Amino acid sequence: RDFCGSSSAVSPGAKRRNEDSRLSRYFSSIFRHFLEKSKMIELMLLVNRQGKVRLSKWYKPEKRKDKLRIVREIGSAVIKREKQKLCNFLEWKDKLIVFKRYASLFFVGVIERKDNELLMLEIIHHYVETLDGYFGNVCELDIIFNFHKAYFILDELIIAGQLQETSKRKIIQACHAQDLQMEEGKDGKKDDKKAI
Repeated sequence: RDFCGSSSAVSPGAKRRNEDSRLSRYFSSIFRHFLEKSKMIELMLLVNRQGKVRLSKWYKPEKRKDKLRIVREIGSAVIKREKQKLCNFLEWKDKLIVFKRYASLFFVGVIERKDNELLMLEIIHHYVETLDGYFGNVCELDIIFNFHKAYFILDELIIAGQLQETSKRKIIQACHAQDLQMEEGKDGKKDDKKAI
């Protein structure tokens, strides 16, 4: 019997699962609404002059097949546009592509049309300066052989499609702290092997 005096046919576990199900539907609808309404970076992409992708970070879920198609379309559009010496902003479907070429790499950001394209251009420049500060004089080979560090720097800079950290110094300090932890982990494994 429950508190009202009537007998309940539903077990407490079933009630809890039902409540959890309702809560998950509620939060997923809020999350979906947030994704649809928020201004955010949808994609960061690094492409070389031949069209090969060196880094891609998606902030909005897409199917794998769609990702490949989108990357191919954006890469070819950016390379063609740069060869024609046109501006760094390109309207594409209902999005805005912002790109900048540094040496042999194109740094591309895909944003919503109503977002500020100059701010995205500044975020790209900030990312390049941070990479340059960490690697010294960054080049395509640094990105290829240390892609995990390039992703780490990008994750320190942008989270969930929003700019999070504006200080290059703090981002580089976090990268060096991670490097120290990795070195300590390697040294600890070597000491464990010697002890055996």
